[in-house]
Amino acid sequence: MSPAPGGPYRAQPDAVPWAMGITVAVLVAALGAVAVFAFGVALAEVHPLLAIGVNVIAGAAAGYTAWPWRFTPTVRWVVAGGAVGVGLGWAALLFVAIY
Repeated sequence: MSPAPGGPYRAQPDAVPWAMGITVAVLVAALGAVAVFAFGVALAEVHPLLAIGVNVIAGAAAGYTAWPWRFTPTVRWVVAGGAVGVGLGWAALLFVAIY
């Protein structure tokens, strides 16, 4: 069960570690984008529809799993970085597929 927005895990506005959190989010986004891109390219060599299907299913499953953690103080940075990384990986795959 996910914690409520006003629950015990809700960070106070003055307790947000912006520098550390953004650093973690950027690193997770970079690792996630590289992983999604490499996995997508490998699957596209087998069959392009397989790459699309597996990426959509994996992205939906990861999003469904990570959604309850969005208010947990430390994990929310990882969730945000992961979401951005998946988006960047998909954008890179689409760019490579078009050009």
